Amino acid sequence: MTQPLKDILVLDFSTLLPGPMATLMLAEAGAEVIKFERPGTGEDARLTEPKIDGESIGFAVLNHGKRSVALDLKSGEAMDILRPLLEKADVLVEQFRPGVMDRLGLGYEAVRAINPGIIYCSITGYGQTGPKAMAAGHDLNYVGDSGILSLSRGPDARPTMPFGLVADIGGGTYPAVVNILLALIARQQGGQGTHLDIAMSEGAFAFAYWAHAEGVIAGHEIQSGGTRLTGGQARYRLYTAADGRQIAVGAIEEKFWQAFCDVIDLPPDLRDDQSDPDACAAEVARRLAGQTSTYWEPLLAAADCCCTVLKTPREAAVDAHFAARGVFERKLDISGRIVPALPLPIAPEFRAPAGETGRAASLGEDNPRYGAKPHGPQ
Repeated sequence: MTQPLKDILVLDFSTLLPGPMATLMLAEAGAEVIKFERPGTGEDARLTEPKIDGESIGFAVLNHGKRSVALDLKSGEAMDILRPLLEKADVLVEQFRPGVMDRLGLGYEAVRAINPGIIYCSITGYGQTGPKAMAAGHDLNYVGDSGILSLSRGPDARPTMPFGLVADIGGGTYPAVVNILLALIARQQGGQGTHLDIAMSEGAFAFAYWAHAEGVIAGHEIQSGGTRLTGGQARYRLYTAADGRQIAVGAIEEKFWQAFCDVIDLPPDLRDDQSDPDACAAEVARRLAGQTSTYWEPLLAAADCCCTVLKTPREAAVDAHFAARGVFERKLDISGRIVPALPLPIAPEFRAPAGETGRAASLGEDNPRYGAKPHGPQ
């Protein structure tokens, strides 16, 4: 099947994670993505560890398949190089604080005057307007302000850090991609582009929809770790086996809970985890701690009760299930070493063939293609 974005041109002025992952998804679906970076060092992610022969793994994972142009956006030549690209571009993605692109002469109104059909996507922590629009922040701040972090912050002595970058990816990358695609469809119907104002803190709200229903609409007080989905019930929490490996018990429905209780031989008087949640959880923990995870894993799998042993990222990458589905078949070339590319939530029929090997362009590699001065080693 032809990649759906094969005729789409994307100008990428973003850095680090939310924007680069969004443009990576567009590139994997066939779009031509031109990444603009500062001359000399490129974007900061090029400098991050770990590296393979001096090439940042994190940068390569997020930026393969894109063209790289090293360009000082404040220079006199910048607009001469950018104007012909702006005239034909379909999408522009930027991740500066509000007002920065305007000062560079690349704000939405200026670009729209050149290309009325441009889909201009701005990704920020708090949006283009509002009291916090200019505030600095990172994922931890955004999930904190959205109320999500308070739901499972862990003990005060050792607060639990979020395992995933919910605001950066879930509140930034995904909404950006979804709305860019919606805007492209809308442009087909009306011919006009639009300015997409993506606020990572706002996008994070959807990840705790149940907290919105229970805490905002119903007005219930939600305690950290005290709700059904954050460890408030024995049937949905993490337990530690004798070998230190953790077991994820997700037996929410009664049939799964009873099947799990049968596996660990939980006494009938403790199976009602609503009447005395602490006593129930304590006994579940005691019983699971009595055997290793290798003992429990086949028993839980046979019971089919939504209970699994936690895997490390390295273990997950070689899991037979993911291998059978080809999740890690897409490869990436980092300084000559062939490694698995980051799995992306794009259907196989839309993304680049699994047999192709991606590569991140060297800084300024594509300068000659677009009329910019060659960018040699600094």
